[in-house]
Amino acid sequence: MNDDLSRYAVRVHAVGGPEVLTWAQEPAPLPGPGEVQLRQTAIGLNFIDVYLRGGLYPTPLPFVPGQEGAGVVTRLGPGVEGLKVGTRVAYAGVLGAYATTRTLPAERLVPLPDGLSELTAAAVMLKGMTAEYLARRAHQVRPGETVVVHAAAGGVGQLLCQWARHLGATVVGVVGSEEKARVASGCGAEHVVVLPRQSLVDEVRRLTRGRGADVVYDSVGRSTLDASLDALRPRGLLVSFGQSSGLPAPVSLAALGGARSLFVTRPSLHAYIHSREELEASAAALFDVLALGVVRVTEPTRFPLADVAQAHRALEARQTTGAVVLVP
Repeated sequence: MNDDLSRYAVRVHAVGGPEVLTWAQEPAPLPGPGEVQLRQTAIGLNFIDVYLRGGLYPTPLPFVPGQEGAGVVTRLGPGVEGLKVGTRVAYAGVLGAYATTRTLPAERLVPLPDGLSELTAAAVMLKGMTAEYLARRAHQVRPGETVVVHAAAGGVGQLLCQWARHLGATVVGVVGSEEKARVASGCGAEHVVVLPRQSLVDEVRRLTRGRGADVVYDSVGRSTLDASLDALRPRGLLVSFGQSSGLPAPVSLAALGGARSLFVTRPSLHAYIHSREELEASAAALFDVLALGVVRVTEPTRFPLADVAQAHRALEARQTTGAVVLVP
């Protein structure tokens, strides 16, 4: 197979479970103006892929899932500057990653620094830039704050715990098993709450002497939202950025008021790396903490791209910790 002219890709023709992920050989798209063709060597798997596949986020059909990957530039479209054939690059937030070869706008690609492998980049770009905007922009974590991180043993959770700890916060990780508690502790969580054995609200109140957390980062959604709000201090912030347990129930504005006067935000990575300048700044901040070693990436769980349905099942069953990478 000529990698420039033909590719293997995973497509979704109808929303549903992992079984709707179909594998096929097809012509490889050639780059248009401002685009490059990328031979992918590693592809990140994220919960947003599950949401799109299942129809939670409506997407025109058919589509190629996947939002994150890394590889080598193989062709340049007209007008592309700053990249050349052979440049190692990575990206996040651009639909269409589940393929051996793809095209995408050059402005959404970030050249990889020496010493950062394509496998690590695919494991960390989307999750790492998510951790960056969560800890530095959706809320600016400050020394002495108490920060609660749900799914602390997950891909974003591990990075966010380390980043918040680096910024001087006391990190409370929330997990679903003792095994994941050990992972969270190794990633900067000074305290770990294991659900449902422990009460998040009771533990946070105990740890903060009744005050509550300054910020709660909740990527779980429906099953944790009420406890996340109750664990906050007055004028605390809930950052709801995912829904692995289902969409959160509507929140009454009146319930946020009174003596609590809580804040809630529902951010997305796209909104925080929308411009080229924001993308470059976020990626640079991520590369800096990786180079310094203050944020470390555990060895990702690998699946062959052809076994993507199995990878989705493992992710949804919460059988994985850290990042999952699909290898073409």
